[in-house]
Amino acid sequence: MNLAEAIISKNVEKHSFKSAVGFKKKESWKELSWKKFSEIIFKTANALKSNGVEENDKVAIYADNSAEWLIFDLAAMSIGAITVPIYSTNNTEQAEYIINDSQSKIILVGNQAQYDACFEIVQKENSLQTIIVSKKAVWVKKEHTFYLEDFIAKTSPKLEIVKKEFEDLVTIIYTSGTTGTPKGVMLTHGNFIKAFDAHFEYFKFKNFEDELSLAFLPLTHVFERCWSLLCLYGGARVYFLEDPKDIAATLEEVKPTMMCAVPRFFQKVYAGVLEKAKEGSSFKKKIFDWALEVGKQTAELRRVEKSVPFGLILKHSVANTLVFSKVKQKMGGRLWFMPCGGASVSPDVTQLFEAMGLHITVGYGLTETTATLTAFPFTHFEHGSCGKPLPGVELRIGENDEILAKGNGIMKGYYNKPEETEKVFTQDGWFKTGDAGKIDENGNLFITDRIKDLMKTSNGKYIAPQQIENILTNNNFIQQIVLIAEGRQFVSALIVPNFEFLKDHLKKNNIAFTNWEEIVQKKEIIDFYKDKIKELQHELSDFEKVKKFTLMPSEFEISSGEITPTLKVKRNVVLKKYADLIEKMY
Repeated sequence: MNLAEAIISKNVEKHSFKSAVGFKKKESWKELSWKKFSEIIFKTANALKSNGVEENDKVAIYADNSAEWLIFDLAAMSIGAITVPIYSTNNTEQAEYIINDSQSKIILVGNQAQYDACFEIVQKENSLQTIIVSKKAVWVKKEHTFYLEDFIAKTSPKLEIVKKEFEDLVTIIYTSGTTGTPKGVMLTHGNFIKAFDAHFEYFKFKNFEDELSLAFLPLTHVFERCWSLLCLYGGARVYFLEDPKDIAATLEEVKPTMMCAVPRFFQKVYAGVLEKAKEGSSFKKKIFDWALEVGKQTAELRRVEKSVPFGLILKHSVANTLVFSKVKQKMGGRLWFMPCGGASVSPDVTQLFEAMGLHITVGYGLTETTATLTAFPFTHFEHGSCGKPLPGVELRIGENDEILAKGNGIMKGYYNKPEETEKVFTQDGWFKTGDAGKIDENGNLFITDRIKDLMKTSNGKYIAPQQIENILTNNNFIQQIVLIAEGRQFVSALIVPNFEFLKDHLKKNNIAFTNWEEIVQKKEIIDFYKDKIKELQHELSDFEKVKKFTLMPSEFEISSGEITPTLKVKRNVVLKKYADLIEKMY
């Protein structure tokens, strides 16, 4: 079955006039009904056909989150074409590589920089023929270019969706390239549909059609795209956040019930809650500590499906009124289902959210596995784990503790890279994830680290950097961190402060602000971070502790290639770029 048909047909038939998607226009939120949504998708699909896009042709999307993004995606699927997403933060060179490698014929762009990059590319001898611009705020040249509104203006809102088999290709998603050249992951209609069915079987959602999800992570990433399409598949509404920096205000405006996020989002909330509690009066601190203890006791009983005594229910109600409700209101007040993936999340974070009555559904998966392999169930999950396998997923632990997977979500392979494809499968057909882990007696998966990231000190000790980096970034004063240990006698780190919180610290301590280059070299600031780090890593073994660090005057940036669009540090790039700074610590 065609994925677009699985999403559109049943929903238009069941609730034609119910809202499907929401988006912000100027200062207010607008919605499209399933009927209107499907008509625009079909008009776009017919326009693509009229402009020479045939079954199995590639069409690219190079834009921030928007309703147009998903409309274009579903339109391409509807005619049997293959969608190729490009991160909105990619530069011209990166976009050109993906366009050329995939042989994309048409591309949807969102902003001026993306249009300018594509106009430069389209002038060259390559596959790209046409640029579609999603909004008229972008200034364009006439050649090779249409505004989406004009592109679909004269086309029919009716379409017979192309029939597809489960094994037919639906998308090529290029990995963000933490370890080198991006590779195009080939996913099928069946990968998505079977993954969606597995989620509904696993979680047994009730009244899913009443849910509202906010698309906060980039749709280019497999996690958000899978989740948003899953929501539509189940008849829920999806709202699109174009600029992730607006997340705080948008949560309160939209009041979503569901939202997927990366651990850094939850870490920031966690650190903010603890910092606020610490800054309060001793009385407020006691109230917070009491509420947290009540919350943890209640959450633990619910986790193991034991009844909560009436007295504890009353106490939790008071704790919620005095403490937890304030945090939940800042997140919109209605969130209850929050898938979290992309990196490991510490048990301290999940335990705090559980205490507040907010369940983070921690999961694990890759682009190559159509996102989720494992996830927290609603009860009997283990904090610190990545949950249990979804229906249809098999896991085993291979050489070097590598997690191996089989199941309906496993990719067909890397596009145009048969040798690379062969490398990531065992001889008996298991996909090699590249992550090290273990599975406990109850079937919970624990990630120990990326195999390629494991570091061995000159003393022969192995360091798993993600775990240590997680511990240190569970703090409001540390925004980003990169550990260094490979072949060294001790662990050091490059630390990017959270400049917003550091600025408040400067004011409170009457330290005059000059510029960040000077501030991060001041003795009192370095001493402040020494104390913070000492406090945060007290439970680590001595050989795992950061002994020296350098404070960075600015954040690692996507544009400079230091981090991926999903905020994962490109460790090799950072180590090479700041080699001199690192050597000074040794």
